[in-house]
Amino acid sequence: MPNHVWQKSTYSPDASNCVYVSADHPTGTVRLRESDAPDTIVTATTDGLRHLIDTLKSRSPTEM
Repeated sequence: MPNHVWQKSTYSPDASNCVYVSADHPTGTVRLRESDAPDTIVTATTDGLRHLIDTLKSRSPTEM
């Protein structure tokens, strides 16, 4: 596994349920992982991640 620099999300206060992010600025790649499954990494472009977040924010909890 490549050596990425991971940062814990500020929205993950509980030590057992943390989301981590790693960004590759030259390529615009963002990686996400959870503390309980660190080998499972979701990779997206910054635009793709922004679109996903905007879509999720625009939906009500009953739509998910």
